Amino acid sequence: MEVKKSPKADLEGKKSTWLLIGYVIVLAFMFVAFEWTQRDVKIDMSMAVTDVAAEQEIIPITETPEQPAPPPPEVPKAADLLEIVDDKADIDETTTIINEDNAPKAEIKWTAPVVQEEEPEEQTIFEVVEKMPEFKGGQTALMQYLSKNIKYPTIAQENGTQGRVIVQFVVNKDGSIVDAKVMRSVDPYLDKEALRVINAMPKWEPGMQRGKPVRVKFTVPVMFRLQ
Repeated sequence: MEVKKSPKADLEGKKSTWLLIGYVIVLAFMFVAFEWTQRDVKIDMSMAVTDVAAEQEIIPITETPEQPAPPPPEVPKAADLLEIVDDKADIDETTTIINEDNAPKAEIKWTAPVVQEEEPEEQTIFEVVEKMPEFKGGQTALMQYLSKNIKYPTIAQENGTQGRVIVQFVVNKDGSIVDAKVMRSVDPYLDKEALRVINAMPKWEPGMQRGKPVRVKFTVPVMFRLQ
């Protein structure tokens, strides 16, 4: 049985027409491609030149300086000869410093150090402290002690010698009396009696400095008067 086709469904009759249309389109594209030239493209080179100049200014050209050659090593000098000296020989204790050029620059002489011994604080004798030493009972008790214990020397009485003997002494930290001596003399017999009475005194209340007892120098007048 023979298949029949409708004339509208037959594609063979339009095949040549579509082939021609395809050729025309391809030729049109090729024509446009050949006619496209570099005249239509514009390139702005202003920024490129600026960038190159900026880069040249930012990156300096560095050169490596030539380093001088190191000096040749010094030749070691010959060691000085040692001179052996007898033990009993006298040797000068002066030391001389010599530089590399063998020229004396300075001399150092040994001197024995002088050691100054400071007096320990415990042995320091003060003249004025925060709290001065005091006879037990005060000044009145001191005058009563002197008047009761002084024995007027007989020779001084016969000679009519009288006056005031000033005695200085040291009150120790424990209140004892030491180093009594006459600062103002009247008569040797009166001076001797005044020292005896002062050395025989009972212990005083010691002087105080910064809350601690210290040794203090004190002066007491001893009066000798005939009635």
